[in-house]
Amino acid sequence: MAGQTDPHVSLFSPEEVEFMAEDELVEIVPNMNMEPLNFIAGDFGRFIPQIPIQVPLWLAVALKRRGKCTFRPPGWLSVDNLTQVLEAEREPQSKFQALPFSYVEIARLLFDHARDDIPDMYMVRSLVEDIRDVRLHKLENNLGTFLGTSAVKMENVSAMEVNLVRPFARRALEAFYKHDKPEAAADRNTRSSRQPREANDEPRRPLRQR
Repeated sequence: MAGQTDPHVSLFSPEEVEFMAEDELVEIVPNMNMEPLNFIAGDFGRFIPQIPIQVPLWLAVALKRRGKCTFRPPGWLSVDNLTQVLEAEREPQSKFQALPFSYVEIARLLFDHARDDIPDMYMVRSLVEDIRDVRLHKLENNLGTFLGTSAVKMENVSAMEVNLVRPFARRALEAFYKHDKPEAAADRNTRSSRQPREANDEPRRPLRQR
């Protein structure tokens, strides 16, 4: 779909969407004893060896890089679950299946920084890519339903998908509105062109004599 690589089409760049996804909570298993960490976003910890704890994804990645923890992959990121999601997505006239809002970005960060913590990582990554492609194709087909509507409701759409479709949807809805109600648009343009200019009652300054 256009916009996957074109920064002028998408509202946010892929890096920006990934940055926002880093606030999602994930579960880690620390291998060190450490007091709570205090951040603007909140306090996280205390960290006790082998006791699972939830932290933001950005903090989990930082600890993983330092060898301070391992990841517990979320339940939806398994071969069995992703296989079921993919089969359901491929069903004709099916709705978008429920996945985390930032499933693409979360999966990508885990593949980059915690591949040793994900069972069957290569199969999982292949399934996530297949699901993304099927959903993007379905999204392209569903754009045709915008015709003749003044509002659009799409459930279970992810952050990446919203980012791609939002600029197009806004322009499409504006175009459809103008097409369906050309008289109203023309009337607005006529009224704006006929509006009298406000009178300027301020006294004019006399010209300076040379």
